[in-house]
Amino acid sequence: QFQEEISTFSQPVQEGVMQITTSWMRQGIEQGIEQGIERGIERGIEQGIEQGIEQGIEREKTLILRLLKRKLGEINPSLETKIMQLSIDDGEALFDFSTVEDLINWLNTL
Repeated sequence: QFQEEISTFSQPVQEGVMQITTSWMRQGIEQGIEQGIERGIERGIEQGIEQGIEQGIEREKTLILRLLKRKLGEINPSLETKIMQLSIDDGEALFDFSTVEDLINWLNTL
């Protein structure tokens, strides 16, 4: 329908309309690309932050486990699994125990 309407105009007017239309299309495409890039960057940053936080938490849990082993001695793998599933706040409470038995009793109350 657009083509039919501009075909009624003189050649110079048709060319002007097509230039304007092409310019708008180009601007729309450029704007779409810019918005896409911005959204991609934002998502990338968000994902990077989330991954960094998760890695930091895992490292902190691993450190807590190593320090706990240093304090209490060897810990069996099933206890390690339970310990790694604790929140960081609960993980800090692990340093209050002086024996593996105390640790097991506390973990069983959770």
